[in-house]
Amino acid sequence: MQADFVIIGSGSAGSAMAYRLSEDGKHSVLVLEFGGSDAGPFIQMPGALSYPMNMKRYDWGYTSQPEPHLNNRRLAAPRGKVIGGSSSINGMVYVRGHARDFDHWEESGASGWGFRNVLPYYKRMETWDGNGHGGDPAWRGTDGPLHVTRGPRLNPLYDAFVQAGQQAGYELTDDYNGEKQEGFGPMEQTVYKGRRWSAANAYLRPALKRPNCDMLRCFVRRVIIKEGRATGVEIERGGRVQVVTANREVVLAASAFNSPKILMHSGIGPAAHLAEHGVDVIADRPGVGGNLQDHLELYIQQACTQPITLFKHWNLWSKGMIGAQWMLGKSGLGASNQFESAAFLRSRPGVEYPDIQYHFLPLAVRYDGKIAAEGHGFQAHVGPMRSASRGRVSLSSGDPMAAPHIAFNYMAHDTDWQDFRRCIRLTREIFGQAAFDPYRGKEIQPGEDVQSDEQLNAFIAEHAESAYHPCGTCKMGAVDDPQAVVDPECRVIGVDGLRVADSSIFPRITNGNLNGPSIMTGEKAADHILGRDPLPASNQQPWMHPAWRTTIKAAEPA
Repeated sequence: MQADFVIIGSGSAGSAMAYRLSEDGKHSVLVLEFGGSDAGPFIQMPGALSYPMNMKRYDWGYTSQPEPHLNNRRLAAPRGKVIGGSSSINGMVYVRGHARDFDHWEESGASGWGFRNVLPYYKRMETWDGNGHGGDPAWRGTDGPLHVTRGPRLNPLYDAFVQAGQQAGYELTDDYNGEKQEGFGPMEQTVYKGRRWSAANAYLRPALKRPNCDMLRCFVRRVIIKEGRATGVEIERGGRVQVVTANREVVLAASAFNSPKILMHSGIGPAAHLAEHGVDVIADRPGVGGNLQDHLELYIQQACTQPITLFKHWNLWSKGMIGAQWMLGKSGLGASNQFESAAFLRSRPGVEYPDIQYHFLPLAVRYDGKIAAEGHGFQAHVGPMRSASRGRVSLSSGDPMAAPHIAFNYMAHDTDWQDFRRCIRLTREIFGQAAFDPYRGKEIQPGEDVQSDEQLNAFIAEHAESAYHPCGTCKMGAVDDPQAVVDPECRVIGVDGLRVADSSIFPRITNGNLNGPSIMTGEKAADHILGRDPLPASNQQPWMHPAWRTTIKAAEPA
């Protein structure tokens, strides 16, 4: 019930820290995790990804408050309640983020977190395998715990999507995680030898094999703070409230929802809000729970005139065969998340780097597994990357067991609507190219009759969904920034012996999916916690479109 370092949460960042903090054998590490086992095919089989994120067993089951700009809909806000956290229930898409994302972090007060500083940590954490499909080895890691691969891209629709992007006049990229993010190309996944390569598989299991690292299943109620220093964690298990002692530090890595919630129950947050819920104020930090960001996306769906989509496998017989093939040899369709082509584009001239992301899927289906009634189809998940809208996570009750109050405030700015309309029209341009001529049927969603700004706005309000990338609620920044929660070494401002290191510390959301940046955060935070010098900065320079001020099309016409 005690350790040098007590980590709250076994997710993407928490597992990485458990691995690094216990690596030299000098320190004891205890990971606190409420969720259960990640064993079984629903989590470990990449092709079954729609199941775990919709299972109460593995998900905290949070939902947003009614979103005023989205027809007062409550949107699902899943977070992993399982070993490996959200890396065990996510879509396994691997994106580092754009170099300029991290430069913006540094410019906003997170000194030492510019691209030159974080690139070495991305290299340290990766074992990259392009599967012979090209890529950018000089920019990638070769011997880290996290295996990053590419799907086989056997379905002709994957190539059609990339070809269509080129035909429409946009850039191509052989590796969006390398020098050049902008363009159309193959998508990468955290899959290894046909299995989901979650933070649990990559980091936590190897760490727990060491004698100085252990895990305790429990519910975390709050951090115990005495005389301005975190000394332990109050937990509940088996109906009993107990205390875990931290000899050196407590590190919070419980997600963009639960990290600020636990801080507030511990007395760290907006003083008036804590007082409303009967929580004694230890540090008045108004930024705790604020700055909530996420990516929204739409599914633009097109019917397919040839029976080549994954719809032909959407029956019990085929699912059984795919499952059997995966169980026997970790191969076949079950061994990929099926997101095998991607794109990162700029929405308009004058945008310096991509602000739109595409996931392409050779099936018309939703994340919850509900399939389009039309049968064979394909779709692009598309959405803007850098919305100006901000929300907040707050306490719903003084009871630590109560779910947090989550209000994203999606689509609060006119620019959000402009950007989404551009996303829809750009997707229609791409699906209208010659590469899709052999496959293109009618537009399923939004539908060809939905054209005007007003019609598109109505579609967006009714159909936009979270991409499940919440972040920003314990913002990292300068110590004199009143909205900052942690300093650039992840230390909670105003409390000793307590850090936060997960996606909640992101000053601004990064381009793409957040599992990669969250693991990188855990990797870098571990060096700060141990007092080590950071890895030497990189001098590699990312590709930037030479004519970004005047065009969104390719620098060299196809």
